[in-house]
Parts: sequence; structure tokens; C-alpha cells
Amino acid sequence: MLNYEAIAVPLQCQCISRSSTKLLNFRDRLNIEKAVETEGKKRKWHGSVSGIVDSPLDKVWTIVSQSKRLSQWMPMVERCIDLVGDEGVPGYVRLVSGFMFPQQDGERSWIKERLVAMDSTSHSYVYKMEASNVGLDGSINSLKLIDYGDGSTLVNWSFEIDPLEGTLEDNIIDYLGFLYKSCINRIQGAIEDANKKVYETC
Repeated sequence: MLNYEAIAVPLQCQCISRSSTKLLNFRDRLNIEKAVETEGKKRKWHGSVSGIVDSPLDKVWTIVSQSKRLSQWMPMVERCIDLVGDEGVPGYVRLVSGFMFPQQDGERSWIKERLVAMDSTSHSYVYKMEASNVGLDGSINSLKLIDYGDGSTLVNWSFEIDPLEGTLEDNIIDYLGFLYKSCINRIQGAIEDANKKVYETC
């Protein structure tokens, strides 16, 4: 930590009045405090993956925006339970469990996520991990869909996490990218399965 008492006005400035000197010292301290605060904030680790789904945007959105359908396109997700609030409304909290992240004791992974934002017009949403047993508390996941033409949809999944002690940045970013990319790759199958069920009930 910087020693504020060691900060002195340069010799050539000794002719400045006492009130001006106090003002300079205050500004110096304020600038240094801001610098220390900024330095103290951990740099986030970022990553993103994307993929093309051979289905119209509205059908993709129907699948990815509903918590009850999470296990249809997220591998190793077993359950998703509503905890707080209404789905689709910021503040909504859900509990996701399964084998998304391998545990040393073989136990299921669990993640409590809070919806930060959802916009059905731009087909995007943001979730923040509030708590978990996988060490990713505070991480943020953003999903956005873009009409790619010819009845297809571009899915972009970006994420940011706090640095993890004892883990290389590239390793965890690569793993999360692989996991989230595998989710995107399953969306088409989830849509086709949903269409089959609708056809069978007709």
C-alpha cells in the first residue's frame, strides 16, 4: 500500500500558498486512491463461442430462453428449479444441477443463477452466478441470437469469470468454451425433438 504521508510537494512549488498546497495534496491523494482502487480490482477472464443453428430465430429463442428446457440443450444438466421471482424478469433466480463441472467427490454440480437482463426483442439475456460448488461465483454469461438468413440463427455465448487461483487462464477458458459450444451444438436437436413431440400429439 502506498504511504500517503511520503507524498510531498516538489521543492519548486514551495512558493505556493498553504491553501493551494493543501488542495494539491488532496488532489494527489484522490488520484492515488483511485489508482490503488483500480489496481486492486481483479482483471476478469473473458471468452466467447458461437455457432450456427439451422432453425429460425424464433424457434431457437423458444428453446434457449426457457429454464424448463435447459436440460434439452445443455449436456449433463439434470434439473433446473425456480427459486425466486418470475422467469424472464430481471431478479429471477434459478438453481441448476447436474454434472456440468466434474467434482472430485463425484457429487453433482450446482449453480444458483440470477437473471440480470432479458430482451425478447433483441433475443438476448444475461445471467450471473450467485453461488455454486464449482468455484465460478460471480461469473457472467451472456447469450445473444442473430438472424443469419435462410432460416438459420447465429448463437453467440460470451462469458467472464474472476481469475481462479491455481488454474491457468487458458485452461479454464478453453474448458468453458468447449462446454458452452457443446450446448450450442445441441440446440438444433432439441428443436427437432420438440417438433416431433408436437407432431405426435396431433
